[in-house]
Amino acid sequence: MSATVESNIRPDYDEELQKIADYVLDYKIDSDEALDTARNCLMDTLGCGLLALRFPECTKHLGPLVEGTVVPHGARVPGTSFRLDPVKAAWDIGAIVRWLDYNDTWLAAEWGHPSDNLGGILAVADHLSQKRVAEGEAPLTMRAVLEAMIMAHEIQGVIALENSFNRVGLDHVVLVKVATTAVTAKLMGANREQLLSALSHAWVDGQSLRTYRHAPNAGSRKSWAAGDATSRGVRLADIALRGEMGIPGALSAPQWGFYDVLFSKTNKDQQIKPEGERKFSFSQDYDTYVMENVLFKISFPAEFHSQTACEAAVMLHPQVKDRLDEIDRIVITTHESAIRIISKEGKLANPADRDHCLQYMTAVPLAFGNLVAEHYEDDFHEAHPIIDELRAKMEVVEDERYTREYLEADKRSIANAIQVFFKDGSKTDRVEVEYPVGHRRRRDEGIPLLEDKFKANLATRFPLGRCEQIFALCTDQAKLEETPVQRFVDLFVI
Repeated sequence: MSATVESNIRPDYDEELQKIADYVLDYKIDSDEALDTARNCLMDTLGCGLLALRFPECTKHLGPLVEGTVVPHGARVPGTSFRLDPVKAAWDIGAIVRWLDYNDTWLAAEWGHPSDNLGGILAVADHLSQKRVAEGEAPLTMRAVLEAMIMAHEIQGVIALENSFNRVGLDHVVLVKVATTAVTAKLMGANREQLLSALSHAWVDGQSLRTYRHAPNAGSRKSWAAGDATSRGVRLADIALRGEMGIPGALSAPQWGFYDVLFSKTNKDQQIKPEGERKFSFSQDYDTYVMENVLFKISFPAEFHSQTACEAAVMLHPQVKDRLDEIDRIVITTHESAIRIISKEGKLANPADRDHCLQYMTAVPLAFGNLVAEHYEDDFHEAHPIIDELRAKMEVVEDERYTREYLEADKRSIANAIQVFFKDGSKTDRVEVEYPVGHRRRRDEGIPLLEDKFKANLATRFPLGRCEQIFALCTDQAKLEETPVQRFVDLFVI
């Protein structure tokens, strides 16, 4: 072939896209554990969204882009009176779910929060179910929502197992966009070609940088980035359903595809991967693994790599609460991912900066015995200078075993240990927590606490009778699965 022309032989769709499409269209979910966990995930995710409605910095983003807009069969935003088009509703639901950094988490080569996809899933399902009923058809049921959640979790999580987007500077919400695109296209009735088209557009769409998650630029965009991504997934699915052609080589096209443009750097030193290595790696097929193993944030609204540090700090609180002025140093032993993402020093500029600071999230429970969303606010921080005094005394060290077991498939620990040393030479116990209460290994302990968290979050928005009605439905697997989507959402409308 001449060097002055390009070959115009159109390829088949990239294999990675085809596997996602085949999974979404053909896989039959029969895992009781996955469905049960999805039900708990639904409760927890909606509860996190309701709690976020207490914060004006979140609610200022909600509602129609043009005030007074009326949308036939509009999708509802739980905890509000808004009825919006599915794209904006997905944005709003995704934003409230993620605002407080309190919904579920997946940790592997890449990190993320698979329940972010509920923004697109619930918005599309609510709209479609209302529309079906209006046209005399059977509504969608909550079983369809749970299955879509399981598949979205699986797509996002399996890709994340072996592929680090953060290493090349991309934000993990790329996987929210891709997963939402896939499952909402299916809910809309996409055939295989339409689903492949939608997925290809998700990959070539341009992706968010992680700038807003890291010092010195951490800010509140990280609280709505997933809402933006899940919303974009809905929009791209809609575009494909209208018959828009796809881009078969979205990932693999030489020079112009995702791999060569955005996935060729290997690390912060900007080394370039050889061409044959610029592609995703997979250690397993798509099934229901991710939902079954997802991590719940039960005790603390904090970035997940700090959860066990917060738990250890609460345990140490009785030993230090009356001796804060006597502390000489605090040693936090952690894993490499925590160091890379949330270990920081210096002035913390805003709540989003604080909930991504390992030292801050350790200092607050050490001093006060707990960590809640209000503890990140400016007024609390300014009123308690002891927090920054404790931060200044902290040393962060890596334990290579913690780092190794964080990635081992049969462990996936998220370990932290804390020990406090006093000026008189005395010291506290070294408190180590390897698995947070939201880990699969602690499910029996965690689910009752998750239910308590859900009830508390419901109570921030609804009267007692409504809270009891919602809780009774959400804890009845069979009844929930057969409930029409629009009737379920009715319970969450103000």
